[in-house]
Amino acid sequence: MSNLDILLFDDQLSEEELIIKSSAKDYCQSELMPRILEANRKEVFDKSVYKEMGKLGFLGAPIKGYGCAGTNYVSYGLIAREIERVDSSYRSAFSVQTSLAMHAIYKFGSEEQKDFYLPQMAEGSLIGCFGLTESDAGSDPASMKTNAIEKTMVIF
Repeated sequence: MSNLDILLFDDQLSEEELIIKSSAKDYCQSELMPRILEANRKEVFDKSVYKEMGKLGFLGAPIKGYGCAGTNYVSYGLIAREIERVDSSYRSAFSVQTSLAMHAIYKFGSEEQKDFYLPQMAEGSLIGCFGLTESDAGSDPASMKTNAIEKTMVIF
């Protein structure tokens, strides 16, 4: 496979974006890639990857504060791209943690919720999730009929 960049993609990136891209590529190729084949054979998902990504500042990367890196969305996309090159399931986990779970808390959560959840999620010690399904609507949010009722659990 050639490393020829006919679109001069890297020339369009800032120095910080190039560093983040390189860091993500190094991690994905040296740490993530060697474990993927075995994990797929055993049908396991290695949750320790969350903490590894957290240490590198990948989780919640575009969020400012709360233990997050505060990068731009180009950098977030570069991280996602490098993870996707190795394995789509780990890229999905990264995206759900950052874009669906953490971003929802950052955008709509109270300051108390942000202070409590986001630092733990950024370091990978707390794993967020996103559920969207309904018997009559599947995963079509416009057709959902379910309503949330506030009780003792946190609902975002």
